[in-house]
Formats: sequence, C-alpha cells, structure tokens
Amino acid sequence: MAKNNDHKNFEIPRPEFPKRAVITGGMPYGNKELHFGHVGGMFVFADTFARFLRDRIGKENVIFVGGTDCYGSPIAEGWRQKVGKGEFEGSLTDFVQRNHDKQQETLNAYGISPNLFAASGLGRSKEIHAEVTDLFLRSLYEKGQLEKISTMQFFDDKAGVFLNGRQVIGKCPVEGCQSEKGYADECDLGHQYMPEDLIDPVSTLTGEKPSMRPVTNWYFKLCDYEKLLQEWVADMQKRKDIRPVVWKTISEFLKPPVIYVKREFEEKYLSIKDTLPAHEYIEEPKKPSFTIGFEKLADCEEAARILAGNGIRFRTGKKLVPFRLTGNIEWGVPAPDFEDTGDKLTVWVWPESLWAPISFTETYLESIGRSRSEWKDYWCSKDSTVYQFIGQDNIYFYGIAEPAMWMAQQKSAEKSADIPEGELTMPVIVANHHILFLDKKASSSGDVKPPMADDLLNYYTPEQLRMHWLGLGLGQRSVSFMPKPFNPDAKPDDQDPVVKEGFLLSNVYNRIIRTAFYTAQKELDGVLPSRTPSENILAEGKKAVLDYERHMSRFNFHQCTYVLDSYIRNGSKYMAKALNGSDMPKEELEQALADVFYIIKTAAVLLHPMAPFGTEKLREYLQVDERIWSWENIFEPLPFFTGADHKLKFLQPREDFFTRHPSQFENA
Repeated sequence: MAKNNDHKNFEIPRPEFPKRAVITGGMPYGNKELHFGHVGGMFVFADTFARFLRDRIGKENVIFVGGTDCYGSPIAEGWRQKVGKGEFEGSLTDFVQRNHDKQQETLNAYGISPNLFAASGLGRSKEIHAEVTDLFLRSLYEKGQLEKISTMQFFDDKAGVFLNGRQVIGKCPVEGCQSEKGYADECDLGHQYMPEDLIDPVSTLTGEKPSMRPVTNWYFKLCDYEKLLQEWVADMQKRKDIRPVVWKTISEFLKPPVIYVKREFEEKYLSIKDTLPAHEYIEEPKKPSFTIGFEKLADCEEAARILAGNGIRFRTGKKLVPFRLTGNIEWGVPAPDFEDTGDKLTVWVWPESLWAPISFTETYLESIGRSRSEWKDYWCSKDSTVYQFIGQDNIYFYGIAEPAMWMAQQKSAEKSADIPEGELTMPVIVANHHILFLDKKASSSGDVKPPMADDLLNYYTPEQLRMHWLGLGLGQRSVSFMPKPFNPDAKPDDQDPVVKEGFLLSNVYNRIIRTAFYTAQKELDGVLPSRTPSENILAEGKKAVLDYERHMSRFNFHQCTYVLDSYIRNGSKYMAKALNGSDMPKEELEQALADVFYIIKTAAVLLHPMAPFGTEKLREYLQVDERIWSWENIFEPLPFFTGADHKLKFLQPREDFFTRHPSQFENA
C-alpha cells in the first residue's frame, strides 16, 4: 500500500522539525515532594512534547532530561528546619536523596518519561555536573566575561553567620512587583536586585533584622549583552512558536535603568538632584511616583545610594544587573579558584542549574554506553533544537542569563576543546503562564498551599489530569485549577471541571473502541478487516493529523485537545450510523469496521503523547508493534502494520482502555 505523506500533496506547508532534539524542564528543588504545579504547570507539557517528538522524528533522536536541583539555601534551610522540628533524621544528602526518590516516583505515576531524571548533587550525575560546572566557568573566565564585585551581604549578628538566599526575607524592591517573598537578591517572581535594595529584611534564623557586611564574589558581565539580547528578542517576535510572554518579559529588562520615586519626596529630590549622576526626569501624570532615567547602570546605582542616604523612598525598575555566579554557602558545587586566593566559594544554585541539563545529557549518554562528547550533537548542532519548558517566573534565568552566557561562549578567545566556540544552540523557551489554585497563585512557600501531585491521584487517574492540564491553555494566560474534592466552595451537584477532557476518552473513545472490537469478535471471529478505509474517512483523518501537527509545532497543546475532541466525537457519530444494524451484508460490515478502526488508530497516534497508558494498552489489544506510533506511517491504515487475516486480542466485556477513578463511581 503506497504511503500518502508527501508534503507536496498539501496546500499548507507542513511544519519542519529538527533531526535531533533535547527537551528539558525546570528543576524542582530537592527540599520537597512535587506539588501539582510542578507536574501540571510544566512536566506534563515537557513530557507530551518529548513523546510527540519521539513519534515524529524517532525516539533515538530525542533526549528528555530533568532532575532535582539539589543545592542552595532553600534545600539547606529546609533540612535545618525539619531536623530542628524532629521531622527528619539524617544528613543533608540523605534529605535530598529521599526527596529526589519521591519526585521520581511521582513522575512515574503520572507517566512522565525523561530519559534521565538526574540529581545535581547525587551519584554519577553529581560528579559530571561538577566537572561541567568547572569547565563552563573557567571558559567564561578565560574569555574575560567574569568580574569580581564586592557587595554588601546580609549578616545575622545574633547567629554570627552570613545569610544566603532564603535565609533572609523582605519585600521585593522592583517597581510594580507585589511579592512579599523577596529573598537575598531575588524574589519569588524571579526579579533580580542588589541585596542592599531589599525592603524590610528579616533573618529566618533568628527573626532579627540583619546587618550588612562586604563580601566579594564572581559575577558574569550580563549587562554587556543587552544589545545582543535585544537582537535575539527581535528575532523571537517574528516566530510563531515563541509565546509573547517570553519576549515581552525579556524586553522589560532591556530598557535603560530607571528609578521610581514617590511623589511625596519630589521636593526633597529637587533639592538634591544636582548631586545625582546625569539623568532624565520623566513626568508620568496620574501616577503615584515620578521616574528618573539613566544611560548607565553604574549611574543608576550611585543615584540610588544618594537617594537612600537622604531618606528618599524609591523603587528600581527592571534592569540587567551583573549575574552573580558564586557565594559562600557550603552546600553547593565548588567554584574554581581562578586566582589561587584560597577562597573556598561555591557556585550559586541558579547559574549551575542552567547548564545542569547539559551535564545530565552527558550523564545519560554515558549511562547507555555512548561517549559523553556526543552531547554536542544535541546542544551544538544546527540539526538539533533545545526546548526548555518552564514557568513564566523563571524567564529571567532561562531567557536572559542563560542565553547571554551561551553568547559569551562565542567570544573570540582561545578555543576550548571542552566548551565549543560559537556552537551552543540558543534554546526555544516554552513558558507557561501561572497555573493558579482555586483562583489564587499557589506556592508551597506561600499562604495558599497547593495539593501535592500524589494527593490528586487519590481522586483522579493520571490521564484525566494530564488531559485537563493540557487543555487549560496555559500558553495563553494564567488559568485556575479547580479540583472539586479540594474546593470548599464546590456544591455537591456541581460538575468537576477536571474530568471533562478525561470523559472524552473514558466514555466516547472507549465506546468506539469496544464497539469495534466486539463487532469484529462477533461477526468476523476477531479478525481485523483488511479493506482500505473510505475516501472521506481518510480525508478527515488527514485533516485532523495536519491540524494537530501544526498546533503541536507551536506548543498549542489546548488546540491539540480541541482537534482530538472534534475528531473523536465525529468518529462516534460515524460509528453510530455505520454500525447500526446486525443484518448488514458482510462486505458493508467489513468496510464500516475498516473505517472505524482507521478512526481508532488515527486518534490513538495523536493521543499517544498525551495519554500514554491507555494508548499503549490499545496497541497491545490491536496486536501491533511500535511502528504504529511513527509519523512515517501516520496516514497508513492498520493492515499496513499487520498483514492479512490479523487477529485482534480478545476483549472481555466491559474492558476499558481509559478509566475513571474509583472515587468517581462512588460519588456518581
């Protein structure tokens, strides 16, 4: 049977996909289990696209890596608190190992399928990650892209220790940010600032207001890459596969530095304005503050010091600042001692988490007996694309800091055999908007506590949840997750919004599959009809495939669910008409069954990345091999994979491929 997948046959050009690909997801911290936002806001999307690409370009050409973010103050502080409360016994490494194992179990339960779910501070991945970190930083240093900067760091006088990261908390100083979770030099919404700008800081160790003491660390010259980042953003704006939230968020940091001053201090500002570095006064009527703008970041910082010294309250605008690479926290990857000073610095957790997927790729390749150097075939080749799935809070790191450091590796310095010059692929950033919980932004460190991902499995099947999250449209806007069992305002008669997409499978699609199998068993002794599907059935299947493929290439997962909803419901209507009697002539029955099985097969291939458990069970009952998932054969009917007189696996009465959770029957 001739294949019908020539691109020239279609009026709309089909999207092109790379020959190889890496898919990564934001790394969860090693201080806790996974809450629903980790899985429903990011991992399900990364997994669905990874599964799709495996089917589309071949699983041997796709590497999906993720892992536990083991280092940094959130983990060390979480361990300290649990040990202090008697909730955990064991070392910090034991604590991280336990949480990493639990995260892996949760991902397995949801069908999340990374080639490797590693850990930056455990096992072989720890060793390789430390090597990659050392090489990466030394390469930046040799290219002159690092600088030493002395800044003020928080110090808890009562405890007698420096405070890092989440050991200090205050209000974010960035204008327009409403976060009450401002940490040492970043808030929980990803805004960066200098430590001395944090408003009302408090030590989490003692509850005291910390003092400031000078420390010296290594910083990446991020400010030097403003023009290159602007050019990159301009290119992104032309692409249909880059969500506006990505380039809009990046653009906010690429504007000239500004300071917003409360109007109540305007008279005081006017009295000292001549002492400030050269700046522009920007009048913005009807706003509670006025703006002063600067050409240079150093001038902006000097002005901030003068304003603060004169008791003038202000907030800074979003801007590029030098990106800190090192710190003095013990629980971290050792930093290179570039100048043989004897300083025992560690690498700040955010920078090393950006290149962790590279080290995890190397770890995976080694684990399957391939050379670690092959990582370049995936991260540095024009034939390969890196897709990074993240939440919008982390765009600053993945969309600004990481690309700038990738650009820095292209600096014309001495060639490094370990970090390729001018080759690191700029990532395709797939950022979802916030997934809210009961209409509020949920955070495990906030007031609205989200359910743990495992807790949801007491009420829903993994595939019900996967389909629901994929259908929310998080690529377009923030959306609330409203599970009825966790909603105190839900009424007994209210329909649970989470099960709608899942019922399409457990009710409609199941009915199509069962009817086809039972009819074949009763009328054809369980033999699959070998007839060619009708032309209209082939045409409708082709349209569904092409619509789905186009939406998937742009990461419009909710549109893919709409395509499936329409295709499966139309297939159900066709089946009801085509198999509406028991006295059909055999030829007519065989043709109708051939058409229905084609619908079943096409829907299964499109569903395979989204609902892997049910579709694999269907493949088992169809008695076909994994070639059925390959898009090389996407338009072929089932006999292409089986040959003549192929017998299906016997389907017992009331057997389901896509199920409802037992609790949903109890509450029905």
